[in-house]
Amino acid sequence: MTRWNRRLIFGAAAMLVPVLAGCEAGANAPTLTFHPASSGVSIVQNGITVDNAFVLGPPAGSTLAAGGQASVFLALFAPDGDRLTSITAPGSAASVKITGGSVNLPQQQLVSLEGPAPEIVLTGLTNSLLGGHTVQLVLNFAEAAPITITVPVEPRSYDYATYSPPAIPTPTASASATGKASPGATASTGTSVTASASPTATP
Repeated sequence: MTRWNRRLIFGAAAMLVPVLAGCEAGANAPTLTFHPASSGVSIVQNGITVDNAFVLGPPAGSTLAAGGQASVFLALFAPDGDRLTSITAPGSAASVKITGGSVNLPQQQLVSLEGPAPEIVLTGLTNSLLGGHTVQLVLNFAEAAPITITVPVEPRSYDYATYSPPAIPTPTASASATGKASPGATASTGTSVTASASPTATP
């Protein structure tokens, strides 16, 4: 076999490898199937790592109405320690509630707030939300400067189907006073008054 023939054979074999690989994958090739996002946004800023941050939206095909709530999930790592004191969502929510009011971040320890039950909740959504939208969050810390991050809204489907939306607040019963006495009831002041006769004048 000449050197030229060997080069032709090796070249043909190299061209056939990716074709055969694609045929082996067939219709079940991973690139042909739908893959939901497996993680949110991750950044390192001001010495703090924010990992896998996202907002949980409604199930695919539906919408969270304005005025409602939405869960937020993320993990935090502060090498020197810190404390997450508050979060705001300008333009997206009236307020953001954190379970316990704040989150302590011990030194060299990853603090996971990744669910499935939410510890951070957007309340009073200013606009409707659905999968594919984004929300800007501002994370405030006791020591580090604030971190502004834009996170995706992931539908509560597929990998996120087991994650929990915010709990629905239960209304508290309040007693109401009518101020009207029921029929047959005797009103009492609770205070007894003793009447005394006035002295009789003597001549």
